[in-house]
Amino acid sequence: MRSLTGKHPRSLAGQVFALQVVVVVLLVAASVLALVVQARHDSSTEARNRSVAVAQTFAHSPGLLTALKAPDPSRVLQPLTEAGRKAAGVDFIVVMDTNGIRYTHPRPELIGKRVVATIAPALAGHVYTETVNGPLGREAQAIVPVHDHAQVVALVAAGMKVEKVTGAVARQIPIILGAGAVALGVATSGTALVTGRLRRQTHRLGPVEMNRMYEHHDTVLHSVREGVLIVSDDGRLLLANDEARRLLDLPLDAEGRRISDLSSLDPGMLELLTSRRAATDEVHLAGSRLLAVNQRPTDRHGGPQGTVATLRDSTELRTLSGRAENARERLRLLYDAGLGIGTTLDVVRTADELTEVAVPRLADFATVDLAEPVLHGDEPTSTDTDMRRTAVHGIRDDHPLYEVGRLINFLPSTPQARAFATGRPELVPDLSAAPGWLAQDPELTRTIVDYGIHSLITVPLQARGVVLGMANFWRSEKPQSFEEDDLSLAEELVARAAVSIDNARRYTREHAMAVTLQRSLLPRALPEQSALDVAHRYLPAFSGVSGDWFDVIPLPGSRVALVVGDVVGHGLHAAATMGRLRTAVHNFSTLDLPPDEILHHLDDLIGRIDQEETESGADAGIIGATCLYAIYDPVSRHCAMARAGHPLPALVRPDGSVSFPDLPAGPPLGLGTMPFETAELEVAEGTQFVLYTDGLIEDRTRDIDVGIELLRQALACHPDRSPEESCQAVLDALLPDRPKDDVALLIARARAIPPDHVADWDVPFDPAAVAAMRAAVAEQVDDWGLSELAFATELLLSELITNAIRYGSAPVTVRLLYDRTLTCEVADSSSTSPHLRDAAVTDEGGRGLFLVAQLAERWGTRYTPQGKVIWAEMSLPRPDGSTEGTARSDVPDTEL
Repeated sequence: MRSLTGKHPRSLAGQVFALQVVVVVLLVAASVLALVVQARHDSSTEARNRSVAVAQTFAHSPGLLTALKAPDPSRVLQPLTEAGRKAAGVDFIVVMDTNGIRYTHPRPELIGKRVVATIAPALAGHVYTETVNGPLGREAQAIVPVHDHAQVVALVAAGMKVEKVTGAVARQIPIILGAGAVALGVATSGTALVTGRLRRQTHRLGPVEMNRMYEHHDTVLHSVREGVLIVSDDGRLLLANDEARRLLDLPLDAEGRRISDLSSLDPGMLELLTSRRAATDEVHLAGSRLLAVNQRPTDRHGGPQGTVATLRDSTELRTLSGRAENARERLRLLYDAGLGIGTTLDVVRTADELTEVAVPRLADFATVDLAEPVLHGDEPTSTDTDMRRTAVHGIRDDHPLYEVGRLINFLPSTPQARAFATGRPELVPDLSAAPGWLAQDPELTRTIVDYGIHSLITVPLQARGVVLGMANFWRSEKPQSFEEDDLSLAEELVARAAVSIDNARRYTREHAMAVTLQRSLLPRALPEQSALDVAHRYLPAFSGVSGDWFDVIPLPGSRVALVVGDVVGHGLHAAATMGRLRTAVHNFSTLDLPPDEILHHLDDLIGRIDQEETESGADAGIIGATCLYAIYDPVSRHCAMARAGHPLPALVRPDGSVSFPDLPAGPPLGLGTMPFETAELEVAEGTQFVLYTDGLIEDRTRDIDVGIELLRQALACHPDRSPEESCQAVLDALLPDRPKDDVALLIARARAIPPDHVADWDVPFDPAAVAAMRAAVAEQVDDWGLSELAFATELLLSELITNAIRYGSAPVTVRLLYDRTLTCEVADSSSTSPHLRDAAVTDEGGRGLFLVAQLAERWGTRYTPQGKVIWAEMSLPRPDGSTEGTARSDVPDTEL
């Protein structure tokens, strides 16, 4: 028997396999046929048994005989048979009389007709089954007699269609065939396994094929670039190819000898080859080579016990891998530097970040020296050779390097001075052999060398062509000196840090300029006044200034205005706008307007500023501002307040309780949408007013209600604390170390003018009353010990009262206030404002207000809801007899 190709005779294994397959196929086919026949017989038997059971059950059911005796049996039995047929799973149940006439049938039109069946056996009392061609087709049925007192009175037939029985068999055939296929597959697989075993034992090869296979195996074994060793179970070397002999330097007679007898093997390699353990890419020395060794046992698949090992020379690969790892580490360092350097706009912090990134991955110690102007935001010049030690970081803290803050003047011979002058980095492999560096400070440099620091890289921090300072990297723990690769890495690292330091320097300069501008626009000293004991704080934001401001403005009648505001935005533009608003507030305050009118004028001003900048095409427009304006009167202890979108002020009562008065909110300045409202408060002496900007209570990490509650807690329960102490306590409780927004805080404790320092009179609306008022005023001034001012006061008041009676309307009142100045006030109910004019030589009048201006230090008009008040202030006499201020004493000899 030959193969299909005709080239080779079929092997014994192939013939056995073909015979076994034929036998298995025949057995499976016979089994399937038998199963089909058996399934058909079982289905027919099951159908007959079910038909007999259904027919007998219905024939013996109660009520059947009664139904048969009914006038119309079909009417009673037809529903019952249909229900029973469906429940029993048969195709029909037929009840008939002894003549074979149907009472019931699934097809009602056949009722009353003769049944197709053999009924004689049933009439004889027997159960009879048969297969007939009935109305429903080929039917298998059972006929059962119905007895009444041992007499057959009717018959019951039940059955199924033959096609239904054969259909059940047909549905079982796929399962039978599937089982046969599985059996065939399992049997074939078993046959294949047995045949494979036989084929492996015979190899199906003749002498020629065996010889050719051996030649190919030998050629491949000795040509590959990997060494191959086969070691027997007793530790003898069975095979070593040419590459293995070269890598391990094996002798010619190595094969057949024990591994332990080969003296050329490294101990680690010897231990691995004799251990019989599995190994994957283990690295072992073989002379000057690094070998990657893999070892596996040979008895895994039934082979002889022993091990096979492969050897690969990885010396060059290890070198390349080390270089690649170094490159990856350098890239990782530069990546971390990009993330970790320049996280803030602080020059010193940026220098610290450079040293922290460099140690210990590049150097054991790192220092940064910056030119002194850089720390203040300025650019260094060529004459700025002194540098300040700004940052030091190392693996230990006991190093002898210059400390932070030290001002260093590097000698021209040092690497730092050369690098600073040329802008190029310097590499010093051996510090002990660097005379230029040793000359900087012989005692200290010798201490540094003795400490173990032996190599230095110094790189100029250069940005935009300007050298800002030097970065120094020192090595001590690593025995290798710095190399050119380290120098290039240090250059790139420092180049990135230099940009961040320069950005921080420029920000420092701009921030200092903005802060200087803003502080110059804020009050440098509080004005003298006796109504309030005032303390204040202004803290610019760490990231930049904004438009927060405060002010204390003395007003006539010993009153004082307190102002706190905040311009939306940051930077120089906001600070300049704040200065304009503060100037405007001072100007509006001289008009002595109520707080709501002051805010209204500010609102108009911001609207005009915004419109001007929009028309001019300026990029930065004013969105708005907030402001709180309060006027405190120490005589009545009343405080009038109005706010424009500003946080509520806090009041600290003399008992230590804290409240936030419910002032009408008002829109921010610049919107011009709603009017502002003034609220009047009466406060007790000793009450503290706490005015602030939103930077005090607002923070990204907390809700504004939390900030207000913290402010309440910081102020509460300390009624005796001075405003200065309260300011510091509030800042300590609410502000972080680096505030994100500007903070303006103003705390003022209310004082009251004693009642005996206030005198007032109602003046009859008659020019003759002026003389009596002069006498009363002179007496009151003498009682206060101000006799030096008596004449001037009489003259001044007589002019003001005379003008009020002549040009004003009743009622007329006079008030004297004895405070830092002597204030004279004359009020009437008219709203006409007096004004100075030049009187001609021949004019009889027009000189009264001129005399008032000469006698008083200041004078003016204040409008009230009841009319107006003309006021004048005179300086009090000094202990030496002179008067304070600029009040004129050289009153001309003029008739009044």
